[in-house]
Amino acid sequence: MLTIHTADVLAPGGESPSVPGGAVLVEGRAIAAVGTYGELTAAHPTARVRRWPGTITPGLLNPDGPELLERSYHPDPREDLGSEPLTGEALSALDMTEARWGASARRGVQRLLAQGTVAVTGPLRRPTVIDAVHRSGLTIEHGVTPMPLRPGGDATFAIFDATECVATVIRGRLLHRRR
Repeated sequence: MLTIHTADVLAPGGESPSVPGGAVLVEGRAIAAVGTYGELTAAHPTARVRRWPGTITPGLLNPDGPELLERSYHPDPREDLGSEPLTGEALSALDMTEARWGASARRGVQRLLAQGTVAVTGPLRRPTVIDAVHRSGLTIEHGVTPMPLRPGGDATFAIFDATECVATVIRGRLLHRRR
């Protein structure tokens, strides 16, 4: 299915200039075209349209991935531990099995997606955490910048308004959207 994601501005990254009223045409896991909303809807009138406030960007690489996912516990909402990640003494008081680390990492990944993260950087060591990252669609990168949004590339990007991430799309899948 063809989907056009459009926002107030498209900031494709790399050397490409920003495009007011810009849009990205997604086909499956790839970007089929980049341009203005008018150009893309004229060329693809039957495509589904998702309108977003703000700016479409290549998304964020999060260098704190190992810290957030392997050295912090993201409590299950059913636990009476609050909603913020636990570290240090509070973390050492918990019985941290690999299953618990995996569940924590999945909740941590959801926090990252809600921030517009499309990849984590740095070394991850725990197999359950690495599995949670890969299953989510995030990638593990080592010191690179996000790929510019261009035809033929992965349909991986985030949309930000003035105060927060509005949506995160990874390889064509809408994995986060603000409610």
